[in-house]
Amino acid sequence: MSGAQPIDCLIVGGGPAGMMAAIYLARFRRRVCVVDTGASRAALIPRSHNVPGFVHGLSGAELIARMSAQLDELAVTRVEAEVTALQRQGHGFQASWSGGAHEAATVILASGIVDTHPPFDEWRAAVADGLLRYCPVCDAFEARGCRIGVVGPLGPAAGKALFLRGYSRDVTLFATARDGEETATSGLAEAGVEVVFAPDLRLRRTANRIEAVFANGRTTQFDMVYPVMGAEVRSKLAVSLGAEHTADNYLKVDDHQHTSVSGLLGIGDVVTDLHQISVAFGHAAIAACTIHNSLPPRLA
Repeated sequence: MSGAQPIDCLIVGGGPAGMMAAIYLARFRRRVCVVDTGASRAALIPRSHNVPGFVHGLSGAELIARMSAQLDELAVTRVEAEVTALQRQGHGFQASWSGGAHEAATVILASGIVDTHPPFDEWRAAVADGLLRYCPVCDAFEARGCRIGVVGPLGPAAGKALFLRGYSRDVTLFATARDGEETATSGLAEAGVEVVFAPDLRLRRTANRIEAVFANGRTTQFDMVYPVMGAEVRSKLAVSLGAEHTADNYLKVDDHQHTSVSGLLGIGDVVTDLHQISVAFGHAAIAACTIHNSLPPRLA
């Protein structure tokens, strides 16, 4: 695409946030291109029950397929690649990737996050089967009454364990580090959450359950496990341009999804730790409308 006419908006990331922004912009008759590696975090969702209109839920892969069909219907240009550099170019930007580059008046960063997984060789299959879960806001309702394990540093994991305690009486937190110990343990004890310090804990699959394996060989089984191991926020393209960000590398944006870099907007998981499809959709709609209104009118 190098040398082609500059486009109105380049979208980095083809998950729910990026595709929704592309759908809006294409329907505004704007020239838009989506560059994506094809590894959306949403594709791992076995079944989401938070997407409106799907009474029995739908898988992340099905959602992406449905949205992809919309992009095809709108003839949105898509490139399967990883954007490796983003630079200012005149009043806009130039994005580069292996085998290509393009100029754009505006850029939406919808590159999301990559979860840090616990020590578990079969984590991908366990996610697909609903045994290893990352979002209690999304699916704790389906975990009602189950035996639940939470794995991670005590401080960050305590909040997730307490949230899950609202859905099950049997919640155990396996603390891999002791940060925030005194405050966290008192609240967990009051709620009836068992805390086990297990810095060397490993996980393994056993039939339709997950087994926690301790350093001494002792094991215990759970219906499902929620890791709280952190994530890589994929904001480095924006950060390289000087965009303001939090200590955890989430981009700081205003009410219109603008970053501190003019013409660069952020949406979805790259700007918030509330990792929800509905939030991504809302961000995308706001960003797309913001861009459309900021560009010269496109007359019929």
